[in-house]
Amino acid sequence: MLSAFADIPLIQLALVAGVALVTSVLGGVAGYGTGALMPLILVPMVGPEPVVPIVAISALLTNTWRAAAFFRHIDLRRAAIVTVCAIPLCIVSAYGYTFLTGSGAMLAIGTMLMLTVPLRYTLKRRAVSLNNKGLALGACGYGAAVGGTVGAGVILLSLLMAAGLQGAAVIATDAAVSIVIGAVRFAVFGVAGAVDPKVLAFAALIGLMTFPGAFFARALVHRMPIHVHAAILDLVVLIGGAVMVVSAVTR
Repeated sequence: MLSAFADIPLIQLALVAGVALVTSVLGGVAGYGTGALMPLILVPMVGPEPVVPIVAISALLTNTWRAAAFFRHIDLRRAAIVTVCAIPLCIVSAYGYTFLTGSGAMLAIGTMLMLTVPLRYTLKRRAVSLNNKGLALGACGYGAAVGGTVGAGVILLSLLMAAGLQGAAVIATDAAVSIVIGAVRFAVFGVAGAVDPKVLAFAALIGLMTFPGAFFARALVHRMPIHVHAAILDLVVLIGGAVMVVSAVTR
């Protein structure tokens, strides 16, 4: 697997590892961030096509560490509802992603990143309250978004909060759902031939670097204000998404 990094400068690998560690802490505190920021680093290195498979596979490890750190807070009933309802459309959209060209993949990633910011504020402002049926319906939409894009974690986060979860329960349940969804995406991308040694190597590097971040985030989650982090993250995501969309259109 190390041979997959043969043409990647060491400084770039160090950058990926460092960003993965930082975003795992941010994601563990705020509930999102890893999937939104990693593409900004990965696209210039590996191109747009492998980015969604890399993020999806690395999420298996990232969310496993997070679920372990917050295990006692997982809401199994709501996690089951979301997972079962999200899987079918997740499979469809993940398979559809494998047919995109480089420009198409970049356009999809950039557009989704830009949409996550206004979407998060809209859902938060409206303070929608969901019962189990509403959660199931929302999970279908989440499944359609998460299969072939990155940054859709903000949708899942908003659904869980609207269903009544708060604090550590949101982080833990989000992680539990994301493990299964990540496994489904891994399987689809593997069957479609979108997983190669370089994808696996980058996913493993990112996933392993997120291990300490998950447990550090647990120590911070009850005492660290996140509004400044959220504002900075939103700005970076908007700028990065815009750059990708412009690049896709002008290629």
